[in-house]
Amino acid sequence: MALPAAALRRYLLLLAQEHLEFRLPEITSLLSLCGGQFSGEQEIRVNSPFWILNIPSEEMAKGLMKRTVCAKSIFELWGHGRSAGELYASLKNYPTDKMLPYLQSDSTYKIHIHTFNKTLTQAQKIKKIDALEFLPFKGKVNLKNPEHIFWILEDYGMNPNDVPEEPIHLYFGRWVHGQRELIESYSVKKRHFIGNTSMDACLSFIMANHARVKPNDVVYDPFVGTGGLLISSAHFGAYVCGTDIDYNTIHGLGKASRKNQKWRGPDENIKANLRQYGLEKYYLDALVADSSRPIWRKGMLFDAIITDPPYGIREAPRRMGSQKETVKSVERSTENHFFVSSSYHLSDIFFDLLKFAAEHLVMGGRLVYWLPIYRPEYTEEIIPRHPCLKLISNCEQMLSSHTSRRLITMEKVKEFKDQDENSYFLDGQYMPYRGHNSFREKYFSGVTKRIAKEEKDNQK
Repeated sequence: MALPAAALRRYLLLLAQEHLEFRLPEITSLLSLCGGQFSGEQEIRVNSPFWILNIPSEEMAKGLMKRTVCAKSIFELWGHGRSAGELYASLKNYPTDKMLPYLQSDSTYKIHIHTFNKTLTQAQKIKKIDALEFLPFKGKVNLKNPEHIFWILEDYGMNPNDVPEEPIHLYFGRWVHGQRELIESYSVKKRHFIGNTSMDACLSFIMANHARVKPNDVVYDPFVGTGGLLISSAHFGAYVCGTDIDYNTIHGLGKASRKNQKWRGPDENIKANLRQYGLEKYYLDALVADSSRPIWRKGMLFDAIITDPPYGIREAPRRMGSQKETVKSVERSTENHFFVSSSYHLSDIFFDLLKFAAEHLVMGGRLVYWLPIYRPEYTEEIIPRHPCLKLISNCEQMLSSHTSRRLITMEKVKEFKDQDENSYFLDGQYMPYRGHNSFREKYFSGVTKRIAKEEKDNQK
């Protein structure tokens, strides 16, 4: 049950200026986990680095910051305004009893100034700090190791070519928490076991946050590869498992993906990756399986499905074939292991994925996956749909001038019935997306044209 607005406390979020499209869905998903919400008194400027949130407690605000990779810091907001006068008036109206615990005579503090889209001189900064002398600070200033840090944050707009003389919005608050260590500590460069398509650590955590992964969830990746998406979910306390059609990858065999390394080592596998981060206890298993032929019993098994299906750029989409299809498709995976693979159309991959999610997600569970797009032909109508799944968010990441991939988040809102088995054939939704079966050809066609243009330009 949502808390009344009076029971919520105001916080200011300072966001990173990267992955802009992913920020709002990530923060919205995390707020829904902690019982917070956006402040009704602000207009959400999606690209702005400053958002005001209402959160039940400081503990929950810290919990949000421990998870997000789209934000830098969070502050207990004491005042804000569109001018210095409005800011000072807002601060004077802030309850003194909420300030006093951080302004005691036996405490130490410092005031930091952060400006967005403008650089101030040291003299300008000192002048702004001195203007806050009306606040009842009783402690001593300590610039190296203070107990409490207060921030003045000024927003000079989004246009670097038209910076106003005065800020368009000012904020003052007490620093509560900040972290950007997740991305660095889980960097793929330092990871024990990687493949050609291992997911960037930042995006992996964004996907887990969009899926609202929480402790004791069961998370599944049907195209698990080297398990990069399992790591972020396990970090948040979820039990993880996956399947993949590639026998060598699941068992950590064959050629290595790292430069100057020919073959994978004896302990290069998914389980070793989780062990590297102290997450082995959350690892259930990874199986060799074909996503077009699910191996799972019927019923709701997973709290979240998070995946990056192959779409033919670095890895070919495949599924199990039959001996009749073609002798040429036989592949050797190990000394004594053979299988027959056939092509797996993109449209079939995504509709099989949606059907599987509709059947095997718990109610309220989320499916988060990447959808490749040829931008000149993109419309929202080509996003695969299912009557049991509601579209929550749709964020674009550019791959080239003409191609991108979109991070799709869907939530299960309806119980799966037998009549939903082939629902993707309804309403003409299946046919529009079939055009993207040629995504690989369109991608490389664009690359070829770009190279030809560059060569022509160089000859001039």
